[in-house]
Amino acid sequence: MPSGYDTGNTAWMMASTAMVLLMTPGLAFFYGGMVQTKHVLVMLKMSFACLSLVTILWVAVGYSLAFGKDSGGGLIGNLDHAFFQGIGMDSLHGSIPTVIFACFQMSFAIITVALISGSIAGRATMKGWLVFVVAWTLLVYVPTAHWVFAPDGWIQNSLGALDYAGGLPVELSSGASGLAVAIVLRKRKDFERETIRPHNLPLVIIGLALLWFGWFGFNAGSALQVEGSAPTTFFNTQLAAAGAMVGWPIIEKWRLGHVEMLGVASAAVAGMVAITPACGEVSPLGALIIGFTAGVVCCFAVNMKFKIGVDDTLDVVGVHGWGGIVGVLAIGFFATAAMSGKKGLFYGGGLDQLWRQAVGVLAVGSFAFVMTWLIAQVINKAVGFRTSEEYENVPGREEEVAYDNETLDQIRDRMGDAGGASPAARDATERQDAALLAEIVSVLDRRERDK
Repeated sequence: MPSGYDTGNTAWMMASTAMVLLMTPGLAFFYGGMVQTKHVLVMLKMSFACLSLVTILWVAVGYSLAFGKDSGGGLIGNLDHAFFQGIGMDSLHGSIPTVIFACFQMSFAIITVALISGSIAGRATMKGWLVFVVAWTLLVYVPTAHWVFAPDGWIQNSLGALDYAGGLPVELSSGASGLAVAIVLRKRKDFERETIRPHNLPLVIIGLALLWFGWFGFNAGSALQVEGSAPTTFFNTQLAAAGAMVGWPIIEKWRLGHVEMLGVASAAVAGMVAITPACGEVSPLGALIIGFTAGVVCCFAVNMKFKIGVDDTLDVVGVHGWGGIVGVLAIGFFATAAMSGKKGLFYGGGLDQLWRQAVGVLAVGSFAFVMTWLIAQVINKAVGFRTSEEYENVPGREEEVAYDNETLDQIRDRMGDAGGASPAARDATERQDAALLAEIVSVLDRRERDK
């Protein structure tokens, strides 16, 4: 093995990479349980499409552009490592094989674009989504990853903003992009009238469990080693989730008079989103405070979509966008010299780190929003991104249409089938058919409103 190779660090990074890759199927379940039944398969397909397309893009040019030598101004890398040219079995990134580092970073790219699907759940065409995944990964994620993660990226090298595990290129960029694409695809017709309720809450919790498990690899794996900040980073991830699961329910109880399990699940995600950029920069106490703050802020933020009229269907903006902002800015308050070498406002560092964090938020948020809006507009006009109606191209729609077209005479005939039965059986059959008739009328009425 080459000099400097560390077997323990390599084993940890292989495990962390597998954990983060598992987060995308977890996200598919999380989103799949939150939408209506007829949209479940589409949400699963949208996430799994990212696993395939982004992997191929990353090997072809994504890794080289994100982590290759800077080609000018700290904005983008070069193509020296396109299709992994110059990267062999003995190539190392620090003490781990370069291929493992590249795969670990690839897992970030995959889940970031998959997150955006939650903003447009139920109203995006699959062909439009596939084009979007390719365009957004290359034009938004790859540049921002270079800015933040590459040693010669301008946010890390020139600005000096801190982001340990991806609060800017992953969380904030997915939230800002979710806002942009939700605006382009327009809101559902019943957006203000009907709140989407999760059709399968246990599926949501299963998805949350997979995300939670993977997040330890996401954050602690970003240390790229088992020593140093990795153990504290691991612990901070758990603390932030716990803090948010206290803050969010307090606000929900105050606003609604009760606490919902979906809110608790969203709170856990919000806490881990917020600690992602700060996990290796703050103390455990700071992590707990950041998680609690994120829970409070995100609970309020998810309801802003109704006030501004933007249909962020599964609250990507409210949780990932605002959670990312909380986490990145919190570094300017809670960064400790013991962890990062830099001090935040509460540790005697003044405003120096805080303004750097704020500039990073404005730069990445603005870039992601504008670029995503342009990408979505072009795709919508070129291949079609918005479905013609909410239920178009949804698996099971054919059966629903056939059901809609069943005639009332057929229902009446079925009611007559119980004529020779006992009075009790006949009453049960008539009640069942009456309920069936009411459901058909409801479906036909909905179809009429959707025209």
